[in-house]
Amino acid sequence: MSLYTDGFVVPVPRRKVAAYLKIARQAAKIWREYGALDYKECVGDDLAAPFSLSFPKGIRLKAGETVVFAWITYKSKAHRDRANAKIMHDPRLAAMCDPKNMPFDAKRMLYGGFKVMVSG
Repeated sequence: MSLYTDGFVVPVPRRKVAAYLKIARQAAKIWREYGALDYKECVGDDLAAPFSLSFPKGIRLKAGETVVFAWITYKSKAHRDRANAKIMHDPRLAAMCDPKNMPFDAKRMLYGGFKVMVSG
């Protein structure tokens, strides 16, 4: 099996973490329903990285924000593509993604698809 992962990093105002969590829990159910093998969303806890570029610096974190780091794992890139095509048409997702009421700055979200090299 050649696993494939979508990863993203999102700046979230601390005052909106609870609202983000509500959406994340709903999204996890939708992605798993369409076949995602794993779905993780993690909120920043120890973001100081004196030895490298930290997430806060890399995403240009503003005062009062924190970072959410997340990934979704699939069987393959083709599996991801099939699942996402269905997910993007799911009315539950559209209901959660009102651009005027998002609990994060989508314009600063980092996203990419990755071939898994090591899984231990």
